[in-house]
Amino acid sequence: MSTKEELYRQYERLKDAGQLAEAAAPLEEALAADPSYALAHSALAVLYGRLGRHAEAIQHGLKVCELEPNDPFSFTAMSVTFQRAGKIPEAEDAMARARMLQSQGH
Repeated sequence: MSTKEELYRQYERLKDAGQLAEAAAPLEEALAADPSYALAHSALAVLYGRLGRHAEAIQHGLKVCELEPNDPFSFTAMSVTFQRAGKIPEAEDAMARARMLQSQGH
């Protein structure tokens, strides 16, 4: 069985080869083994957004924010995910949260 790090590297190879649809599988496998693997959730949020699978992108982006509630970058990325899904009020809320966290020194 591959480790979550090995699975992440498999994802990167597939993504770099332009095989975006296939690149999700190793990340999903990594999350089956460790549902709290924030890096895999983050990568899936971006990947699914690029594939136009916005509901799934949002789901994974929100999980990152849940797992890393004090990380401004997580909320900045969430804002972009919401923007790409056409959810502008939600995007603005996520960006406001990122700015608040950043101003608090996170």
